[in-house]
Parts: sequence; structure tokens; C-alpha cells
Amino acid sequence: MTPSDLTTAPDIPVDRVLEFPDNRLLIDLCGAYDAHLAAIEKALEVQIVRRGNHLSVLGDADAADRAARLLNTLYARLEGGRSVEPADIDSALRMGGSDAGTGVRQGDQIEMQIGETVEIQTRKKRVEPRTAAQKAYVKSLFDNELAFGIGPAGTGKTYLAVAVGVSMFIGGHVDRIILSRPAVEAGEKLGYLPGDMKDKVDPYMQPLYDALNDFLPGKQLAKLLEEKRIEIAPLAFMRGRTLANAFVVLDEAQNATSMQMKMFLTRLGEGSRMVITGDRTQIDLPRGVPSGLADAERLLKTIPKISFNYFTSKDVVRHPLVAAIIEAYEADTGTG
Repeated sequence: MTPSDLTTAPDIPVDRVLEFPDNRLLIDLCGAYDAHLAAIEKALEVQIVRRGNHLSVLGDADAADRAARLLNTLYARLEGGRSVEPADIDSALRMGGSDAGTGVRQGDQIEMQIGETVEIQTRKKRVEPRTAAQKAYVKSLFDNELAFGIGPAGTGKTYLAVAVGVSMFIGGHVDRIILSRPAVEAGEKLGYLPGDMKDKVDPYMQPLYDALNDFLPGKQLAKLLEEKRIEIAPLAFMRGRTLANAFVVLDEAQNATSMQMKMFLTRLGEGSRMVITGDRTQIDLPRGVPSGLADAERLLKTIPKISFNYFTSKDVVRHPLVAAIIEAYEADTGTG
């Protein structure tokens, strides 16, 4: 049922009536064919009736209060010149239900997540973290010389790290960007692929190229890669180097061995920042080989100025089904 179908609901009490003075922004708030309102209705079990520049929220008091708070903060976001996309609403609704044991009310979670602005400026676009965990992660990348991002796929760990790296590079805070991954095969043999070593490895590094292409114009990126001011290389290529004045990202760190992780961490040089991202549930190392990410987490957690940031399925910003898929696998395996 869509909001337009709810014009006759006299038996349901109106708990909240909200006024939005700018009709143009109200249209964006409601979404195409009132899709945004329909998503909020379904998630919070309320009904939203649109009359002119008013929205009436109908339902029990708690749900209506949460919906009203969400609508007001989304509208404030639009007033601030930012857009509201379906993914913003989906992540806000999912984060709004994750307050158990935190002492934070669900409505306050939503307001913190949407109302507090954290933005990363790149050459091609502004990047805005969408969940509270993503915002805390981005802040830690700017504040700490060494930061870890640990959680499932689709939570923005690598994407946001590369965005921060590009932002710091164009701002003159670092001289170069170095992106790396362990060249561990996920059920396929790299040796069977055609071409030389670069041809074999480049497809594995493609997610890093994709992220850079989102933030830098094609010609500029090609020039920076040619000049080695941006490098994308397998983890093994880091041995023997000292990485000074660089923003360094190690992606898929769960597939680094303990020795590789130690080698990588000790590459940190003056004026550099280092980010390690990984998913503990997707280890492709041979059976019996411990993950360097787990070892680093165990050994370094008490060291000051090293930040550990954790994500869950509620931070997934891909298609909503991705979050549901991750939750299903977590429930089956008992991993968190």
C-alpha cells in the first residue's frame, strides 16, 4: 500500500502532523511515486498520508514518533543541499533498530546518523558515509596514523579508505597513494590466466581501480599511475620498502599471513597513514594457516593511536538484499 492509497483512514488516530514549507524539497523527501514514504511505512508499520505540504503519520505513538523524527531529519538533510536516496533511508532504518544495549534510543540513532554531516571531497564527487559506523570510521582515518576496518563485504571499508586517501592526496597531506592486496586465489588459479604477471594480477586488483575511477578523472588517474604517485600492487611487492609521506591501504587483509601482516605494518614511514581492511568471514588462506588480520587485532588492540573500527550487516550500503544475505550466513555459521 502506498501513501496515496491512505487518504481515507478515519479509524486510525493521527499521532503526528508534520509541515514541510518547501514543496520542491517535499517531493524529494517523498521520492518517486512516494517510494521513500512507502519504505518508511513498511519498516516502521505506520501509515503516512500526504495532504498538500503536510504529512500525517498514523500508528502507535512510538512508531509514529520514530517516523516523524526520521522524516524531519531527512528534510533537514535536503535543506542542507544533500540528496536523499533509497540507500540512505534503508541504512537509516536498519541502524535505527540496532540500539540494544547501547543506551541510545532508536530515534536518536537515526538522527545522529542522518543529521551529522561527515563528507570527503574528491576530484569527481563528494562522498558521504551513510551509517554511524561509517562516520566513526572516516573520522578515525583522518585522526589516526594506523586504522583497521573490519566487517562484511559491502560496508564501504575499502571504498571510504580510498576516498579519504584521494582527499588527503589532493589536499597535499600525502605525496602518494599506495593500494595493496594479498594475491591469494579465491578458489581459482591465477597461473591459469593468460598474460604476464601484471595481466594476471590486475583483474584481482580491479576493485581498487574501480574505487579510484569513482574519485579521479580518467586522464588524471592514468597520469598519476604512470608517474607512480598512485600505485596498485600485490602485498608481496611491499617487502623491503619504507613508505614515507604516503596513504597506504591494505585491502582483503584477512588473506595476509601473520608474517606478511608484520612486514606490511613495519613499512609505515614518516608522514604516512595506513589503513587495513578485511572480513574475518572470507579467509581464503590454506587450511591451518592463521590470518594475519586476526593476529594483528589480538596483538595491537591495546596500543594507543591505533584505531579498530567494526562493521556489521546493518552497515551494508549495497542492495538491501546483500544485508539480508550476510545476516542469513552469519546466523547459519555463528560468525559475527
